[in-house]
Amino acid sequence: MKILPSLFSPAGKNAKLSIAIYHRVLPEPDFLTGEGGIADFEKGLGYLARNFHILPLAEAANHLRNGTLPNRAACITFDDGYADNAEIALPLLQKYGLPATFFIAAGFLDGGRMWNDTVIESVRLARGDQLDLSAIDLGNHDIATLEQRRKTLNLLIGKLKYLPHGTRASQIEKLRTLISAKLPDNLMMTSAQVRQLHDAGMEIGGHTLTHPILASIDETAARMEITKGKAKLEAITGTPLRLFAYPNGKPGKDYLSAHVEMVKDAGFEAAVSTAWGAARQDSDLFQLPRFTPWDKSEWRYVLRMTQNMRQDIQIV
Repeated sequence: MKILPSLFSPAGKNAKLSIAIYHRVLPEPDFLTGEGGIADFEKGLGYLARNFHILPLAEAANHLRNGTLPNRAACITFDDGYADNAEIALPLLQKYGLPATFFIAAGFLDGGRMWNDTVIESVRLARGDQLDLSAIDLGNHDIATLEQRRKTLNLLIGKLKYLPHGTRASQIEKLRTLISAKLPDNLMMTSAQVRQLHDAGMEIGGHTLTHPILASIDETAARMEITKGKAKLEAITGTPLRLFAYPNGKPGKDYLSAHVEMVKDAGFEAAVSTAWGAARQDSDLFQLPRFTPWDKSEWRYVLRMTQNMRQDIQIV
C-alpha cells in the first residue's frame, strides 16, 4: 500500500507533508459527540506507522523548506490539551515509536474546562426529557433520546461558536447555571502531564491561552492570547516553543493574515491550520494544512490520505 502515497509524495523538492490532527482519545467511543475510542485511534496509528514516514513536526517543517523531506512524510498532532492525550495517547505513541506534537491551550491546565466541553457535559448530564433554555434565547429542546441530545448539542455548539468572545462566555455560564449539573474538572491536562509529554520527547506547541477564535477578538487581545499562552508553556517545559496551532483553524474565518504575523512576531517557527490538504515546498510554513481520515479499513484510509495530497490549500 506504500506505493500509492509514494506516487503523490516522493522524496525531495516534490515531496508533500501530510499532518494528521486529533483532539481526544477516549477509552470508549462517545456516542453523544461521535468521538472515537482507543481502538479506532490505535488502528489509525498502525495505518500511519506502516504506510508513512512519521517525523516530528518541527523537523518536518525544516525538511519541507529545504526540499529534503523523505517520501510519504507525515506528522501527528493533537489540539487543545486534553488529559487523555497524556493518559491514553502517549503510551500508544510510545508503543509504535511515533513522535507527535501537542498544541495546548495553556489557560485550561490544572482543572480548567473549554467552553465546548461545558456545553457537551451540560447536555450529557441534563435531567429529564426536555431542556428549556428559552430564558437565555437558546430554545426549548427534546432530549429524551440519544439522537435528540446529539441534535440539541450540535445546534447549541453551532449557535454559540461564533458569538463574540465575551457574549459566548456569558451565555455558556447562564446555560451551566440553568442545567445545574456537576461538571467534570479533570478533562484537561495538568502541568505535570505537559512536562510528562515533553520529557517523553514529544513536541509541545502553542494554542493560545484560552482558545478564542482570533478573528472574533481585537488585535491587542489576540496578541496577548498568543504570547501569554506561549510563555506559560515555556515556563512549564523550560524550552522555547517553536510551533503554533490557530484555534479552530479555518483560514480567513477563524484567523486572518494579521494573526499569522503575530505568530511570527511571537517567535514561532511554523504554524498549522485546519484547512485540508498536504503541504508542499512552496507552502506557507505558518499556515500548514492538516487532515485525518476517518476510514476503518487500511486501504481506504491510505487512499483518502492520498486524495488529500491533491487538495488545493486555502490561505489568507
